[in-house]
Amino acid sequence: MRMKWALAAFGLVASVAAQAQSSLPPLPQVVPARSAQQIASQRPAVEAILAKNSASLVALYKDLHAHPELGFQEKATAAKLAKLMRAAGYTVTEGVGGTGIVAVLSNGEGPRILVRADMDALPMEERTGLPYASKATAIYNGKVTPVAHSCGHDIHMAAWIGAARALAAMKDQWRGTLVFVGQPAEEGVSGARAMLADGFIERFGKADYGFALHVTPAPAGMILYRPGAMSSTSDSIDLTFHGRGAHGSTPSVAIDPVLMAARFTVDVQSVISREKDPDAFGVVTVGAIQAGEAGNVIPGEATLRGTIRSQSDQVRTKLIDGVTRTARAVAMMAGAPEPTLAIRPGGKMVMNDPKLTARTAEVFRAAFGAKAQPLPVAMSGSEDFSEFVLAGTPSVYFLVGGIDPALFEAGIKAGNLAVNHSPEFAPLPEPTISAGATAMVLAVLDVAQP
Repeated sequence: MRMKWALAAFGLVASVAAQAQSSLPPLPQVVPARSAQQIASQRPAVEAILAKNSASLVALYKDLHAHPELGFQEKATAAKLAKLMRAAGYTVTEGVGGTGIVAVLSNGEGPRILVRADMDALPMEERTGLPYASKATAIYNGKVTPVAHSCGHDIHMAAWIGAARALAAMKDQWRGTLVFVGQPAEEGVSGARAMLADGFIERFGKADYGFALHVTPAPAGMILYRPGAMSSTSDSIDLTFHGRGAHGSTPSVAIDPVLMAARFTVDVQSVISREKDPDAFGVVTVGAIQAGEAGNVIPGEATLRGTIRSQSDQVRTKLIDGVTRTARAVAMMAGAPEPTLAIRPGGKMVMNDPKLTARTAEVFRAAFGAKAQPLPVAMSGSEDFSEFVLAGTPSVYFLVGGIDPALFEAGIKAGNLAVNHSPEFAPLPEPTISAGATAMVLAVLDVAQP
């Protein structure tokens, strides 16, 4: 298959699928009770159920898209999902870990299977021009801020509902207990931890298998999977430079924190270009700088917020040390007091279980053919689904393409493909929702065989 797909939302543009295939180690062979082909043969039945629900799932997606909520503020979102899950026959518990929901459906003896969707949106303005584009705002860091589902969590929730309905309608095809998790605050990589701290395992049991999906800027309907490392570890940076304020016309009597912030933003990149192994993944990004209000006033402080991403403990330590040294050096060079720096751990790497991934990938390939492809390298983005994995649940986290194929090709050629967290990111509702839901249902059917 001579198609390139972009996963630039996570810092990745993959090469030809055949080359990607050859770059991965061979998958272990696992032989389930029913073969992958037999599980894949259920695809028409799953799609028939989803087709009956298609209009309502797209309507749900557009409603969620138009009314996004930030992490731990997803009250209306959670209430909508809880109502729909109860209507599908699930027993629902709300308020888990703040605004999280857990929907359970038992169907005889069998494995306990966790299926997660994230619910929160981003503090940013949408610029898609869609008729259902978000106009919502919320208080973020003390200021009124636009809110948008620019990461695609609205797609995840719609596919999650679709999968839940299909599995409820296909109870003769599986046995066990489904635990559908609507998780808050994924963007802050803190929602999964909050649910676990709220007694998730004690209240709902430890899952035998776990699944989650994420929409990505690949052609709509593609399914991408990978054994082992699937994402990156994240750490957040909160840095304040303390200067001395003055009139903008007299910088000689000031210590300019804006200049320090600018210098740090540039100089910290030398840690990436000169200290980190060029073959090892690592990123330091400053995403926010806040200082002053007036153009003719040198403020007393400048605050930066950023993120560190890595895929090994060695690189992570090097980047954290580099950020710390650079911040102190910049302040020292300006004759300023020591800066206030906090580096907070975020999400750990999602590690897909190799055996479960091999089994699930075989089903995906049998069901989707060439549209199911291995992901050649781990995502640069981070995900707190890792918390459920680290709690002892063997899991598969996979990606679903969400871009109109024509727009995808045009975006690749022009070099301006809109990706996750871009204000122009606009997944195609269908076939993205149905592909994600179908893949999720088939993955669950495979491990919950009667």
